[in-house]
Amino acid sequence: MRILLYLVSIVAANVITAAFAPLHLGMFIIPMGTLLIGATFIFRDLVQNKYGRAKTYMFIATALMLSALVSFILGDTLLIVFASALSFAVAETTDTEIYTRLKLPMSWRVFYSGLVGGLLDSVIFVIIGLSPIGANFLPWEAVPAAILGQVIVKTIIQGIGAMLLNPVSNMFNNKALSN
Repeated sequence: MRILLYLVSIVAANVITAAFAPLHLGMFIIPMGTLLIGATFIFRDLVQNKYGRAKTYMFIATALMLSALVSFILGDTLLIVFASALSFAVAETTDTEIYTRLKLPMSWRVFYSGLVGGLLDSVIFVIIGLSPIGANFLPWEAVPAAILGQVIVKTIIQGIGAMLLNPVSNMFNNKALSN
């Protein structure tokens, strides 16, 4: 089920981003799929808990290919597909490695690793995919707002996920201690 949630959230983020115009909140520009991208880091962490780091990289590779294929099918340019794939690969790898190395409760590992992964995902995708360097959808003056908007939303999603995981994690830890 964890793997399915991970893969479905990635595909759904691509579909939602393609189907809906970005949300403009003041100066911030937030693609609608960003709401699910924050969740993908949480689902990836749950996959890693169950299957380990090595197998998680196989699932990341599968998700990367699936994401690129869906993005291309939905009509994204090759440059956008490339930027999406690159940002995904860097962000997911970073999230995996930070999550692995932190010796904290699960909720904090999810939050911190997702925070860094979300930041890298946002910076790489906006600069390579959307800025004048990339597809030129955003002028340079809009790039910081686009990055910051995505980072804020992903951080909020990570925080909510960490808060929801904390009681669940405590429940499983208490059961393990009582057995």
